Amino acid sequence: MTVGMCTAPSTDLGPDRADRERRMAEIFAANARPLRRFLLRQSSGQAQAADDLLQETMLRAWRKMDELPDNAESVRRWLFTVARNLAIDAARAKLARPVEVCGADVTWVQSIQDTYDELLDRATLREVLMQLTPEHRTVLVALYYRDVSVAEAAERIGIPEGTVRSRSFYALRTVREMLTRSSTAG
Repeated sequence: MTVGMCTAPSTDLGPDRADRERRMAEIFAANARPLRRFLLRQSSGQAQAADDLLQETMLRAWRKMDELPDNAESVRRWLFTVARNLAIDAARAKLARPVEVCGADVTWVQSIQDTYDELLDRATLREVLMQLTPEHRTVLVALYYRDVSVAEAAERIGIPEGTVRSRSFYALRTVREMLTRSSTAG
């Protein structure tokens, strides 16, 4: 764990600014580690969230420097109170937002709409294939459903490769036309 402190820009000039920076450095050195551990527990072990809350706590201390008590124990109680309130506010804000999905690959999850669309596509394709001539349908099923090469399809069907290519071309053109007509009609 690396906890560092940056000095905040100040509009003050002169020795008062140096005193403020020195005091803030002392407050930070005395309280940063225990505060961060506390904030890690408050943020369910999320280091980035704990660091953000620690930074915000220290920023508020910087802004209220003139109002902070002189007693180190009182300053620590004040810091822990501020940190606790910030953690509660962050938790409430997180509950008000939708659940965040970080790093999880959910692309494999199929939505209900996808399933419905897939079923509809299959039914439409089956209907279109049934309207083709048996020769065209046989070629498309061999090439695209059984996933064989043109040479294998020609051998299985018992026709030349050129005929397989020709039937495939005309069958796909016919399927495209039928699908275009059905999509513009619906």
